[in-house]
Amino acid sequence: MNRAWYPDELTKYWTLAPEERKLLGSNTPSATQLSTAVLLKSFQLEGRFPERRADVAGSVVVYLASQIGVPPEVYFDGDWSERTQRRQRARIREYCGFRSFRSRDESGLVGWLSPRVSSLNLQAEALKAAAYDHLRLRYIEPPGPDRLRRLLGMAVRQCEEQFVKSTFAQLSPQTRAALDALVKVRAIENDADGEQIPLFPVRSDLALIKEGVGAVKVETVLDEIAKLNQLRALGLPEALFRDVPAKLVTGYRQRAATEKPRELRRHQLAVRSTLLAALCWQREQEITDDLVELLIHIAHHVGVRAEERVNAELMKYVKKVMGKARLLYKLAKAATGQPEGVIREVIFPVVSQETLEDVIREADADEKQELQVKLVTRAAYSHHYRRIVPVLLDVLDFQSNSERDRPAMEALALLKKHRGRKSPVFPYSEEVPLDGVVNEAWQDLVKDDKHAGAVNRISYEWCVLTTLREKLRCKELWVKGGRRFRNPDEDLPQDFETRRHEYYAALHQPLEAKVFVENVRSKMEAALAALNSGLPTNPNVKIATTKKGKGRIRLSPLEAQPEPPNIAALTAALVQRWPMTNLIDVLKETELRVHFAEAFRSTGTREVLRPEVLQRRLLLCLYGLGTNAGLKRMCSGGGDDTYADLQYIRRRYITKEQLRAAIARVCNAIFQIRDPDLWGEGTTACASDSKKFGAWDQNLITEWHVRYGGPGIMIYWHVEKIRSASIHNSSRPLRRKWPR
Repeated sequence: MNRAWYPDELTKYWTLAPEERKLLGSNTPSATQLSTAVLLKSFQLEGRFPERRADVAGSVVVYLASQIGVPPEVYFDGDWSERTQRRQRARIREYCGFRSFRSRDESGLVGWLSPRVSSLNLQAEALKAAAYDHLRLRYIEPPGPDRLRRLLGMAVRQCEEQFVKSTFAQLSPQTRAALDALVKVRAIENDADGEQIPLFPVRSDLALIKEGVGAVKVETVLDEIAKLNQLRALGLPEALFRDVPAKLVTGYRQRAATEKPRELRRHQLAVRSTLLAALCWQREQEITDDLVELLIHIAHHVGVRAEERVNAELMKYVKKVMGKARLLYKLAKAATGQPEGVIREVIFPVVSQETLEDVIREADADEKQELQVKLVTRAAYSHHYRRIVPVLLDVLDFQSNSERDRPAMEALALLKKHRGRKSPVFPYSEEVPLDGVVNEAWQDLVKDDKHAGAVNRISYEWCVLTTLREKLRCKELWVKGGRRFRNPDEDLPQDFETRRHEYYAALHQPLEAKVFVENVRSKMEAALAALNSGLPTNPNVKIATTKKGKGRIRLSPLEAQPEPPNIAALTAALVQRWPMTNLIDVLKETELRVHFAEAFRSTGTREVLRPEVLQRRLLLCLYGLGTNAGLKRMCSGGGDDTYADLQYIRRRYITKEQLRAAIARVCNAIFQIRDPDLWGEGTTACASDSKKFGAWDQNLITEWHVRYGGPGIMIYWHVEKIRSASIHNSSRPLRRKWPR
């Protein structure tokens, strides 16, 4: 239930009508009247009774107590259980026209929920909300939490059976045989020339497919292309999982990824084929996206490295001449003083010949820098990456939904047509699209000087690559078979055309594009006008000009806020109470209070570990992964848990989605435990700049980032404004992924 209510919302949803006041009873105790009012309005709002007394916000209790005329403290008197409230709940159900959930309603609810299952998580809030909404529309009170959890499990299992049956029916016999071949383990033969035997001599094709992509290298691109071709050779139907929720497919993919080949071979044929098909389906999309990312990175990487190389070369022989204005003054004074004199006798005594040569060399370097950068860029592309870019363009199927992108599509078709041609220029008879593909800065290099009227192929290929990068990033072009770079029309709900008005109303946006553009334009004009009027008089903002003549807005650093007066006393109290507290003790105490380990569920179909054993191993794995200590060090102290045990937990229980759910539980517990009188009601924060920390690839929130050139995580320092007079701000580190 919502925890924050505005005054108008309290008036709209929590105001007691005259006939509802009669339902409370005038002769009943005040605590019973208030609890009945809370139950009644909660049932009218959500179609079910609150499970706990704390589920109802304090502002709601105060508002209802003021209407009844009783103190809100009596709300906490008495027992809060269904047994003591049985008579009250029966009267409320009868008043609202509802009835209790019966045994004959189970099959109908399970059958209605089964086609709407979107993930294998029985505790998914979306599935619970769908069940509650369905029962509310039928005026049926939902069952208890345990009974509802059992019914949700039945719906998920029924959905799984139908999903496996429909998936297996779409696979051809050849595809099923190819999927089975992936889990056949083959031993790596040792050559007779005395080479060392590999550390892991037994591998399956599935293990190679599951490996991720590394840094941008020619070998990396070729390996990923080989994986993609292998997956495409399986012959999976193009529309195999198109209409299936992505989370449902991800659940089967995670099961297949965590199980060993021998475990996969033990499944029935239909289940095994479905698991492998889900894994290969998503891996094909991921590899396609990885190849597009590599193509985009090549277009950016070559240009940046070329500019760095040119700047480094120029700095070797270019000497920055300081005080050019003073030199110009000396030259002008000497020249006007003796206009008929000889330069060697008049100018050189004032400004030496070496200084003038440095000035000339610096000016020439600035003029030639852009041209030199383009030449180095073209050379770097032609000598290294050019041998893999055509292969990437062949394996990736680029598409467009707009006629405006026709030049780019024609340019791609032209490159594929002349891929094997060894001539440095295109044929004169070929119509080469330039507008929309080649920008003005590259026009001179694209038009070959040695062949009048011809187009240089290497320069043109580089221009096509940079144009492709820009259009892919804004989704003007998309890639068939990808997920992140898929058709932007698929990002919309499939029923968008039929429910357009409903979606626009939910987004609070107008139906007409012109109205939307005018609203954005007016907001931007108002913001720019405010910036224009306040910028000249703002002492913390300056407009600076770079050496290349470009304008920049420079902001002065903000002044540090005063330290909260109680922070020193709070720190001393914490040190006195917990002087030697380890991080793993903090993690364990958080689990005992929040129970965030319940967010980690097995990707398999059943769990056999005892809850206390699973809890201990989960904490050890999370601590080892989060601190970069590793799993081996967590089991090296001689405990009952071995390295294989922790590996099993890591493989079967810890996924990125479940880790996010656990983090959400901890954050919600922090917000819930706060004293509103001290911390306020706000739950938002503004983040300052981040810092990169190195981390191993096993960490689930580790990513390879181009800007930092290595694997790691980003730590954001969040700062919240506090409304209390004694504490002004608080900061806490929050670990997040890099934004894409």
